[in-house]
Amino acid sequence: PGSFALSSGATPELDDHYDPSQKVLRLSPVVYGSASVAAIAVAAHEAGHAIQDAQGYPLMKARTAIVPAANIGSQFGILMIIVGLFMHLTALSWLGVAAFAMAVVFALVTLPVELDASSRAMKLLTNTGLVDRTEYGQARSVLTAAAFTYVAGLAVALLNLLYWIGVVQGSGRRR
Repeated sequence: PGSFALSSGATPELDDHYDPSQKVLRLSPVVYGSASVAAIAVAAHEAGHAIQDAQGYPLMKARTAIVPAANIGSQFGILMIIVGLFMHLTALSWLGVAAFAMAVVFALVTLPVELDASSRAMKLLTNTGLVDRTEYGQARSVLTAAAFTYVAGLAVALLNLLYWIGVVQGSGRRR
């Protein structure tokens, strides 16, 4: 529902994303101004997010809903953990762990959203003829590589959470 605007972005670095709050697909100049298979795949992936939004994809809605909590959790969770550890306030540290866990939940919900957007992108690229048989593998490789960044992000977030859980547990045992 609604219309979608396209913005070519203002920064030269790769900052390609779909903004569901403004219904805007933002492409970096590198992607917007290129007809390479990689650029087309990235643009199609972001268009996949716009389609998810337009069709009310439940995981996209969930991810959008938890963005504020994830941002607060990732920014203040670690601070709460450290302050709690230094001040010997274990409850504050555990509250920080819970807040930081929201970033892990966000990463967990993000993974299937991104995989779905890539799947939609491949359908868009093939159904519209934007990539031919020889370019299909290249586009798939770009989207697979992008998906692995989200797998890695989830792994890092989970390992960080486990680290902080261990630190807080260890501080409680030392008393």
